[in-house]
Amino acid sequence: MKGSCLCGAVAYEVERLEGPVFHCHCHTCQKAHSAPFAATARAPRAGFRWLAGDGSRGAFESSPGKLRHFCRDCGAHLMAEWLGRDSVIIRVASLDEDPGVRSALHIWRAHDRPWLAYEGFPEHAEWPPPAQ
Repeated sequence: MKGSCLCGAVAYEVERLEGPVFHCHCHTCQKAHSAPFAATARAPRAGFRWLAGDGSRGAFESSPGKLRHFCRDCGAHLMAEWLGRDSVIIRVASLDEDPGVRSALHIWRAHDRPWLAYEGFPEHAEWPPPAQ
């Protein structure tokens, strides 16, 4: 499977995902993605490789031993890694195709923001209809 950033400068390939998609609600994911949670999945490190964007790719250590990789041009986060581990953490929304696995659980819900709600909201496939 291939993945890329918003502007297309950075691209990667991952052989497969290990298990389901997790929605991480931890404070660092919230801040890094400017979102209430980040959709993530683990992948074997041996099956991950960067395809393009060496000059555009940046990384920072968000926690001791954890690097978050992103595009310096558009800011999209693509993957994270704990140094020395056999797997990496793919930001599933950066995949360019359906990975064939589905969301299975939310983690770090203790970090949810008070304004975050899940149920009882109207849903729309795209934009809501204009106000009458």
